[in-house]
Amino acid sequence: MNKEERRKEFQSMTSQERQELILIKMKAKGIEVGSGVPNKKYDSEEVYELIHIANCFPELRTKDK
Repeated sequence: MNKEERRKEFQSMTSQERQELILIKMKAKGIEVGSGVPNKKYDSEEVYELIHIANCFPELRTKDK
């Protein structure tokens, strides 16, 4: 699947589906929500994007999950 197809699929999802997908991808990469460090450069652009997207959803930052 190319970048444009992934973008269209992501945009067609509900907010809840997006959040779940993001959490699954972050968990697979060993990333915890809120683990981003300001001014830190990440080796993978995808990791940086996932952290940035997750920060847009405050409900993902709760520790009760």
